[in-house]
Amino acid sequence: MRLSRKDRPLYLQIKNILKERILHGVYPLGSNIPSEPQLEQEFAVSKITVRGAIQELVQEGYLEKGSGKGTKVIRNKAASKWSKWKHFTEILVEENHQIRKEWLRAESLWNEAGSELHRLFGERCLKLERAYHLDGEPYIFYEHYLAVTWKEPTEPELEDFRDHSFYEVLEEWGVSLDKLRDEFTVALPPVGAKQFLRLEDGVPVLKRLRYSRDAQGRLAEYSVGYYNTELQSYIVDYDA
Repeated sequence: MRLSRKDRPLYLQIKNILKERILHGVYPLGSNIPSEPQLEQEFAVSKITVRGAIQELVQEGYLEKGSGKGTKVIRNKAASKWSKWKHFTEILVEENHQIRKEWLRAESLWNEAGSELHRLFGERCLKLERAYHLDGEPYIFYEHYLAVTWKEPTEPELEDFRDHSFYEVLEEWGVSLDKLRDEFTVALPPVGAKQFLRLEDGVPVLKRLRYSRDAQGRLAEYSVGYYNTELQSYIVDYDA
């Protein structure tokens, strides 16, 4: 795997990739992650770099190293600064489902005057498409739109996102989110979402809209997600 972002130490990039795999059930709770030589080969890095990544996850409580027994996953829940609620994907992983993310497309857009995107972002924004597979089946299709500040057209690199948390990448880009607002409705999916989810014409889905604002109240990210709830209901767990 190619580590694309050069502004962070390699061991931190690997740590974040491994953490994402733990949180999405690629490395299930109680199982061992790949051995250090296997990780060295996958990421084409030194033993010291791999050990640094693993040590970070041990300190955060995700992994436990056992003498001669490999490195075991002992925690698969993320702490959220937004609330004490569990993430939806956390709940699915706890119920022994496996989640796989897939980045599909990235492009910069010129927004048509009078359109919703023009109202939200002005002339330009960045569009990202990603998807989730649940136990190997297409489950969620997402479109993310981000405010941009560059002057010249620049196509983003999908490699910046693969195996990384979306909001973690935003933080590395200097996008700091302060408030999130979710809205849910039922709607017919657009063509791209319908094709990915393998739905027949006229089949409605759960539509989720998210508005993410920075500390100054400016819209930084707007996303639209389409969930095939015939495959799995949307779940929210609340702690009393």
